[in-house]
Amino acid sequence: MAILAVNAGSSTLKFAVHPLQGATVHDPDLTGSIQGLEPGGVPSMAWTWQGQRHTRALTDDPGTPFDRALQALHALLDGLPTLPRLRAVAHRVVHGGQRYHASVRVDATVLEQLERLNSLAPLHQPHNLAGIRAFMASFPDLPQVACFDTAFHATIAPAEAQYALPQALTAQGVRRYGFHGLSYQFIMATLLARSARARGRTLMAHLGNGASLCAALDGRSQATTMGFSALDGLVMGTRCGAIDPGVLLYLLEQGWDHDRIQALLYRQSGLLGVSGIAADMRTLRASPAPAAQFAIDLFTRRVVRGAGELSACIGGLDVLAFSGGIGENDSLLRAQVAERLAYLGVRVDAALNAQAVHGRHAQAIHARDSTVEVWVVPTDEGRVAAAEAAALVLG
Repeated sequence: MAILAVNAGSSTLKFAVHPLQGATVHDPDLTGSIQGLEPGGVPSMAWTWQGQRHTRALTDDPGTPFDRALQALHALLDGLPTLPRLRAVAHRVVHGGQRYHASVRVDATVLEQLERLNSLAPLHQPHNLAGIRAFMASFPDLPQVACFDTAFHATIAPAEAQYALPQALTAQGVRRYGFHGLSYQFIMATLLARSARARGRTLMAHLGNGASLCAALDGRSQATTMGFSALDGLVMGTRCGAIDPGVLLYLLEQGWDHDRIQALLYRQSGLLGVSGIAADMRTLRASPAPAAQFAIDLFTRRVVRGAGELSACIGGLDVLAFSGGIGENDSLLRAQVAERLAYLGVRVDAALNAQAVHGRHAQAIHARDSTVEVWVVPTDEGRVAAAEAAALVLG
């Protein structure tokens, strides 16, 4: 048997088929993604099967781009006779709110409750749920399991989770939730398997188009930079990160409405807004423009500031781990962050750091004289979701 893990976004659908041995999830037999799912987009599918990469354009298929994606995925799964039989579909869902602290089998009631959270993660939640609805219709005989990015942070203390707002608002659910939980769950499990120090004061950095930090003790989340929504904390690709709420009051006074402010905060800020060039760190690294370097410096400074705040929450630092598209592949950023965290005892080995790019497995990059272990851990949210679904469906 196997679990199909999917991550539905606004323009992409990522998928992987993880075989099971009992309830144990193994490396995927099949991985792939379908691009171009936005309205008016031109879908195309790329997948890897038995070490061979394949591509296919979906322009001639009928229906909406997402309809074409599901038809193509169905045809692909049916056309691989040696693929294990699917037992469930595991979906990454960004927000579980106050109700869902663990993965859950989805029905109409669950979907209705999760849709109430759409405004808290407008870049992700509506697309996650649209994906679930589509898979429920296309794979009606398979259990659909929602796996939440907020669940890993359910262990945060009330004093960390609560804002200094009236209790009536807290009771309505206005509190810190934290995100990237599936990624942090994978990183934490990997560190615990590789390092005896990982049960100590651990700081994990998921750095990509979405970016956050998580401080953990004994493998459990204690504090994180994201809060009520996926806007808070670090600078991101197009999101601003932490901002003085007085700025928003000012914009309202200037006549800005909800939709204009939402577009500013989610889609026009971050690396893109600061540089005026791109949201992609690779593009900015390659650019000679001073604005590109300034945006990178701002991003780096916010990571360092956040690392100082969160390491204070756990009383110091024993392990530091980088992950996400930037954290895994930008060795210069890792070196710059480590240099600015030297006061905590962080030292990286230049050669090991340079080698830890585009890797598939966790790699230690700390120098011999470092009092803090430093790791690069390629994350795998899909594998965590598959394991969650297997545990729920198979007991």
